[in-house]
This record gives sequence, structure tokens and C-alpha cells, in this order.
Amino acid sequence: MNGNGSIELNASIEHVWKKLMDPEVLAECIMGCKQLVLIEEGKYRAELAVGIAAVKGKYDATIELVDVQAPKGYKLVVHGEGAPGFVDAEGVIHLTPVAEGKTNLTYSYTAEVGGKVAAIGQRMLGGVAKLLISDFFKKVKKEIENEQKTA
Repeated sequence: MNGNGSIELNASIEHVWKKLMDPEVLAECIMGCKQLVLIEEGKYRAELAVGIAAVKGKYDATIELVDVQAPKGYKLVVHGEGAPGFVDAEGVIHLTPVAEGKTNLTYSYTAEVGGKVAAIGQRMLGGVAKLLISDFFKKVKKEIENEQKTA
């Protein structure tokens, strides 16, 4: 499955970049993230507890930031395994300044699943993937814009 989207953020590209590189922000914005631990530069071990439909369960995951091009973007590579099955996903995030103090964030992703979770059908999995991804970017936007209000 694959998809893409974009979101406009009320912050400079440098500020958005800083937030997207902050492991605390990533942990806060990833749905069900119980723990995010740096294991080497740009690579994290994550403990996720997803509570959505047939993908419900605990997953041990690695999340790696590759092709990092500050402050323009990076590729996020995720591999997660748990009782419901496994997921391998790649997401590309690209930042573009659009006006003074505004940044456009575009993203695209591909994901493959296997195990029990693969039996539920691509349409449902596509919906779950969109929900997880849109939730992540809504939380990123809220994190950035809430900080802007208090600054």
C-alpha cells in the first residue's frame, strides 16, 4: 500500500526541521509509542502498542532516519514485528519554505505487511495506515503550533 499528502505548518523550515529531528517529539507524535530509544545515530528502537482493529497489538520496531538532507527532508524506514504480524514501511518527508514563517511538509509512503494482519484485506489496512499517518502529522502540527503560541 502507498499514499501521500501535505500539510502547511505555521513555522520556519528550520523550526520544523528541529522538531522532526527531536526524538521526544517523534515519540510523542507516533500513535501508541511507549518507548523510543536511540541505538545509534539516526536509528531508534521503539515499543508500540497499536489499538486499531486487526492490527491491535504490541510491536517491537526499529525506526531509522536515512538520506538526511538538513533542513529539506529525510527518509524514515520502519520495521516492526509483533503477534499480529509485521510491517515494513518507508516514508519520505520533504520540507519547503512557502512564506515568511510558514513551511509546506509533503510526504509519501509505502508499506508492506505480513502475518495474521495481512489477512484482513488491503482496503482496511490502507485505512489504518492513513489514520496512523494523518494522526502523526496532526500531532506534529499541534506540537509546532502550540510551541509557537507560547514562544
